[in-house]
Amino acid sequence: MGFYATITAVRRIMNTKQTEENSGLFALVLAAAGQSSRFSGKDGTDRTIKKTFVRLGGKPVWLRCVDLFRKQESLAQIIVVVAPEDIGWFRQYYAGEINSMLISVVAGGENRVDSIRRGLMSVSPKVDYVAVHDAARPCVSVQEIAAVLSAAQKYGAAVLAAPIVATVKKAAGDQIEKTIPREGLWESQTPQVFRRELLLEAYQQRISFIPTDDAQLVELLGHPVYIVPSDRRNIKITTPSDLMLAKYWLEQTE
Repeated sequence: MGFYATITAVRRIMNTKQTEENSGLFALVLAAAGQSSRFSGKDGTDRTIKKTFVRLGGKPVWLRCVDLFRKQESLAQIIVVVAPEDIGWFRQYYAGEINSMLISVVAGGENRVDSIRRGLMSVSPKVDYVAVHDAARPCVSVQEIAAVLSAAQKYGAAVLAAPIVATVKKAAGDQIEKTIPREGLWESQTPQVFRRELLLEAYQQRISFIPTDDAQLVELLGHPVYIVPSDRRNIKITTPSDLMLAKYWLEQTE
């Protein structure tokens, strides 16, 4: 075997070993433990229901999110984090989906960061990456999910985000203090994807700080987080009008 052929064979063996060690499998941690304080919807029994459980196009919002991630071949685990007061009802009402999709249901904490931390505790050590997604974002595309997963595999940490297009004002009370240049400003979205060990380390380093997203904890470690530009249709359902807009977007794509 010649020199270059030998080098090629060695590289092939190394690449195979690396693939075996880093399979690229990921776990989905779906954040569905919010209180929906700005949203009030109804289910089929006129019972007030939280936004993530409202039906959108005939399917619960949270389940629409799960279905999008299930289209990724590297998905190995699904963890849905719900509020403690909802967990009994959730397990009973969605027993069919939970059993058929092998979904792990976890009780959330007092705030989002505690809820995600609890979800992380259920992540299998066999997966390499963790995708954290808001259960109230059912309009993210399969292509965007694939893109942010790919970026995380390359860089270790990646988030979907959309550039700020509106004029941003900083105010004190109801009075404008100054206009903030929007160049370089992005609206952080989900999914946010990280190497499992990196995200676990970020949460272990957190003491009392309450971040607004998971990427902020990773940033505090000094690890770069890469942006994957997203479509502005990846809205987070917060109010009933957002639900109407989400319905419109889905009708355009389905």
